[in-house]
Amino acid sequence: MAGISENIRVTSIVGKYLEHARMFYFKNSSPQMYFSSADWMTRNLEKRIELLTPVFDAKISQKLLEILRLQVDDDVQARVLGVDGEYARLESQNGGLDSQKILEDYVTGVFESHAKEQNSKENRLASKLLKES
Repeated sequence: MAGISENIRVTSIVGKYLEHARMFYFKNSSPQMYFSSADWMTRNLEKRIELLTPVFDAKISQKLLEILRLQVDDDVQARVLGVDGEYARLESQNGGLDSQKILEDYVTGVFESHAKEQNSKENRLASKLLKES
């Protein structure tokens, strides 16, 4: 809309995961970061209650902003909404950035690290128990 939304960019990321971050960054707001419970689509707003809440914790806000920036930089799965109402693919730069793949790899690494740590703790406990009996 002329005079209102020239600086708003709508990006859709549809890949392996249909769900996406429901985070909002408002540059001229305090706090600047918000997150919500659902997509802002008619079907979600007309027949049920959805929530949007600000993020007051600076560290959490910064982490969410990093995730949002990663998704904004996605040029593999992202589609950008044009003024004609149609979505168009972005041209990939430098081999492309797939935000869902990056986040999946990160979460997998965290899980594997936790699983190894748990397994190690369980093995130490079992070893202690077996030595004592």
